[in-house]
Amino acid sequence: MAILMVAVIGTLWYRNRPERVAFEPNTEAGAAALAAVKTFPDQGQTHVTPGQSVNYDSDFPTSGPHDPTPAMPGVYTEAQRPEQLVHSLEHGNIVIYYDQPAIETMTALESWANQFSGPWEGIVVVPKAGLGEEIVLTAWTKKLVMPEFSPQAAATFVDEYRGRGPENPVR
Repeated sequence: MAILMVAVIGTLWYRNRPERVAFEPNTEAGAAALAAVKTFPDQGQTHVTPGQSVNYDSDFPTSGPHDPTPAMPGVYTEAQRPEQLVHSLEHGNIVIYYDQPAIETMTALESWANQFSGPWEGIVVVPKAGLGEEIVLTAWTKKLVMPEFSPQAAATFVDEYRGRGPENPVR
C-alpha cells in the first residue's frame, strides 16, 4: 500500500510540475502550426569520421551523414557542429536555432531544454547568426520556421516530433 501511495504521489508531482503545466496547454493551442512544417527527403543515417565536415544542402539540415557523437540536449551559447546536431535529430531530439530572441522567447526555450533533457527525446537550443528574432525548429526530416516566436506553435512541433528519431524512437 505504501508503494502504491508513493507511486501515485510521484505521478501527480511529475504531471503537475510548473514547467510541464506551462508547456502542455501550448501544445493544444498550436495544432494549426503543423500545417507550416516542411518535410524533407531522408538523406540517410551514415556516420562519418569524427570531426569530418559534411556539405549539407541546407543551413538547417534535418537528416544525412553525421558525426558519431551527437550534441547533447541543453542550451548552447556557441554554435555547434551541424554534423553533431544531425546526429541529435537522429536520436529523436529537437534542435532549435536562435540568434537574437526576445527575453521571453529565450526563457521559454531554456525552460523546455531543462524539461526535456533525455538523450533520445531532448531539446538542443543553439545559436545561428543571421536569424534575428526568427526561430527555426528541426526534427528528423522536419523543419518549422517562425519569423515570430509562437510558444503554441513551437510546443506543438516539439510534442509532435520529440522522441521520434529513426535510431531509437521512444514515443
